[in-house]
Amino acid sequence: MSNLHDSAQRYGAVTRWLHWGMAVLLGWQFLTVLAHALMEDSALDKFLWGTHKATGLLLMVLVVIRLLWALYNSSRRPAPVSTLARFGHLALYGLLFVIPFVALLRQYGSGREFVAFGMTIMPGFSDAKIEWMIAPASLLHGNLGWLLLFMVIGHAAMAFVHRRQGGEDVLARMIGR
Repeated sequence: MSNLHDSAQRYGAVTRWLHWGMAVLLGWQFLTVLAHALMEDSALDKFLWGTHKATGLLLMVLVVIRLLWALYNSSRRPAPVSTLARFGHLALYGLLFVIPFVALLRQYGSGREFVAFGMTIMPGFSDAKIEWMIAPASLLHGNLGWLLLFMVIGHAAMAFVHRRQGGEDVLARMIGR
C-alpha cells in the first residue's frame, strides 16, 4: 500500500485521490456546461444540469480540504519545477475556490433555495433579490469557468511536455510510480 503522506519524490495517496477525484468532478462539470449550452432543454441537459450546483459545492469543499492537506504536507511535498508552475497551481486553486464561491453568492442573493445531496444548504427567502450578490457571479462565474477549462488543459499538457522532454517526470509524481 502506498504512503498516505506526500514525499519529496511523489505525492501520497491522499493527495493523488484528491487530485484525480477533483479532475473527474471537473470533467463532469464541463460536460454539464457543454450539454446545457449545446442541447438545452434535452433530457440529457436536464439530467446533467441538475447536478451542476451540487457538484460545484463538492468541488469547493474538496479544494479547501486539498489546500489544508497541502499545507499539512508542505515540508514533504515535491518541489515545483518552476516559479511559473507554482503560480499556475495557485491560480488553479484560486479559480477552483472563487468560481463556486461567486455562484453561491448568486444563489443566496437570488433568494432561491439550494438543496445539495439531500441537505438544505440555503433555505431561500421571499424578500427582494440582493443584486450586489447576483451581479458578480453573473459576470464572472461562466467566464472564469472557461478560463479554468483552458488552464486545466494547459496543466495536463504541461505534465505531458515535462514527461516527454525528460528532466522532471511530474506526471509520475501524481500517478504513484
